Amino acid sequence: MERPIQQMTTQKRWADIVVNPSTLQRLEDLRTQLQQHKDVTATKKRIQAGYRVLFYGPPGTGKALAASLLAQELGVELYKVDLPGLVSKYIGETEKNLGLLFDDVEKNSWILFFEEADALFGKRTGVKDAHDKYTNQEISYLVQRIEDHPGLQIMASNMKDNLDDAFIRRFQFIVHFPLPDTAERRKLWEMALSDYQPVDEPIDIDLLAGKFELSPASIVNIVEDVKQKTGAITLDLIDKGVHLEMSKQV
Repeated sequence: MERPIQQMTTQKRWADIVVNPSTLQRLEDLRTQLQQHKDVTATKKRIQAGYRVLFYGPPGTGKALAASLLAQELGVELYKVDLPGLVSKYIGETEKNLGLLFDDVEKNSWILFFEEADALFGKRTGVKDAHDKYTNQEISYLVQRIEDHPGLQIMASNMKDNLDDAFIRRFQFIVHFPLPDTAERRKLWEMALSDYQPVDEPIDIDLLAGKFELSPASIVNIVEDVKQKTGAITLDLIDKGVHLEMSKQV
């Protein structure tokens, strides 16, 4: 099987992540716990080594960046799992694919990052036909492999309520990534525009931050898109970019 995974890396540092104070504190607590867990499992082999983390919140709020920074800090390679690449319409193939994946990851001690985890880990359906039966079997198999896996696994979901209750109980740590507030958006706009000199009037960052409820990823996308298309930064172009980005979310 060709690996349905892709390595994730980042050149950013913890100072580059902009989240609310509550989320930041949870990430600080997680960093401490992961380091302690790493130290304990390195000295006491009898302690189960597996550690499961859930990041949930709207798209583009920093879940993947946080996962990359954690892997960077721990000195371990991080791989994003292509969930559609694991799923097969043929009975038994999904379990086979998952088994091969976990066997491969365990040999290399990689960290797994499951984006949009509810695609496979959603609530189990009532058994109405054979398809439902095998879908539930796949979830049960996956939950068991995750529970037995000795490494760190980070799951990302847009909505925690979409996840199966049995799966939720297997997480040792959960972090919420909400959309940024006005002050956080202002900081994000400042960071995104810090390398660019506007060619006409100054960019009204307060206006942008207060008027448009955007995710960190959307703000970066807007600035990068304007720069790539025109090479210049103007308030008019930023405004057009904002409306284009917001139209994608409708």
